[in-house]
Amino acid sequence: MLRLLIADGNDRAARGRHVAATGRTSAESYAAVVRALAPGTTCRFVSPADADAALPAGLDDFDGVIFTGSTLKVSEGTPEVTRQLDLMRAALEAGRPIFGSCWGVQVAATVAGGKAAENPRGPEYGFARAITPTEEGRTHPLLAGRPAAWDAPAIHSDAVLQPPPGARVLAGNPKLGIQAIEIRHGTGWFWGTQYHPELDLDELAAMLRLCDTALVEAGFAEDAGAVAAYADEIAGLDGSDTGKARRLAWRHGIGPEVLEAALRRREIGNFLAHLSTSVDG
Repeated sequence: MLRLLIADGNDRAARGRHVAATGRTSAESYAAVVRALAPGTTCRFVSPADADAALPAGLDDFDGVIFTGSTLKVSEGTPEVTRQLDLMRAALEAGRPIFGSCWGVQVAATVAGGKAAENPRGPEYGFARAITPTEEGRTHPLLAGRPAAWDAPAIHSDAVLQPPPGARVLAGNPKLGIQAIEIRHGTGWFWGTQYHPELDLDELAAMLRLCDTALVEAGFAEDAGAVAAYADEIAGLDGSDTGKARRLAWRHGIGPEVLEAALRRREIGNFLAHLSTSVDG
């Protein structure tokens, strides 16, 4: 049975907005996915952005760590950011295996000597399209089972622009050269994706609604109403209405790698399987 520490990347205000929109925090959403993929896993939550967060005294009680997404930016260098950099550094130096999506990738890369900042090619809101593995990625266990190209839920304007020394870039797409990565630092290791394999489609839709101002400013939508309409269609892909979901999938060019939860969550499942093997071994 795995024991995981899940670090919610959001500060208190952003967690509140997320709960209001989705009914649970990002960490709670991750835990639900983890328990579906690896029943019996115990998860402890921590919010390292908070000055009063009850951080664990040590990390030996955990088999691995997961970092969620966040509305924060590494480049801001605020205390809410530096506390998370400190936790990532401590986890890597303690030899913990770590998985992270979006914000987690940016934090890990920064700690290990890479650079995260606003992507000059622009943001991705909704889906990262045509992700393809690098030569190393084709045989890396993080991406085991992925096809030659795939789409995935994504919401970000910042990204890792320069990988840390010795990192293995595993996948990219035309918008971003680093969509999946392995980072080794200290005695620990990190696997992560800039996209969000943990997001269900209704949660993705809710997050898009929260980002409506950013989508309008980026020129993706005329106004908040257009964002809401798009988000409603993304939520409609969940399959509860089969006919509607089929029509929306055709309209948006969405395939099974997004529509089927087991395929969409593949990287998390691969991490947990690898972690289980390491713990059992």
